[in-house]
Amino acid sequence: MLEELYKKFDNMQKKYGAKNLNSIYSGGCINNPNICFVFMNPTGRNIAAEKSWTGIRAPWLATKNIWKLFREVNLLDEDIYEQIQNKKGKEWTPGFCEEVYSNIEKHKCYITNLAKCTQIDARSLKDEVYIKYLKLFFKELEIVNPKIVILFGNQVSSIVLDQKIQVSLVRKQEFMLKNKYKCFSVYYPVGNGIFNIDKSIEDIIYIINKELKNKNI
Repeated sequence: MLEELYKKFDNMQKKYGAKNLNSIYSGGCINNPNICFVFMNPTGRNIAAEKSWTGIRAPWLATKNIWKLFREVNLLDEDIYEQIQNKKGKEWTPGFCEEVYSNIEKHKCYITNLAKCTQIDARSLKDEVYIKYLKLFFKELEIVNPKIVILFGNQVSSIVLDQKIQVSLVRKQEFMLKNKYKCFSVYYPVGNGIFNIDKSIEDIIYIINKELKNKNI
């Protein structure tokens, strides 16, 4: 069912993304994962953004920094993490990308972006663009049906939750989305937010312990 959204994402790439790049979809456990991680939007650093790419089109392929977060919260195996750190971007093959996301799936995680429109660089998108993706994002949540949703950063959190969110003031605080999804707002952990990655890790570990481990999920 997720595949039914892909054509719509590709059409929106033509409107809001770089026309010479692919839109990026999502990856991981698509059937009732423990956690859905929601980032902002993809950039051209993702190898899957290249028009010649034949593999999966999932977030953060051929990048390094974000995988430290998943390793530190025990949602990525050490051997996969070491391979990621030792590979150059162009060495990420379709097969290796499948291996990475199979490991994410094994840990019952799902990784996506609010907006799927790939930009050449890490420029910020206007709120209006993210809002254009909301309806499809809510459909995505309905299909995947995660137990917990982790929203990265002030902008994504504010748009999804439809209220002004400042992560520093709501750390470890639970929000209910559509009376169904438990959401937490966490510092954006890469790019300009890399200096906050330790706080992101701390909060995610807290959320996992509170919402999952203590309930034997």
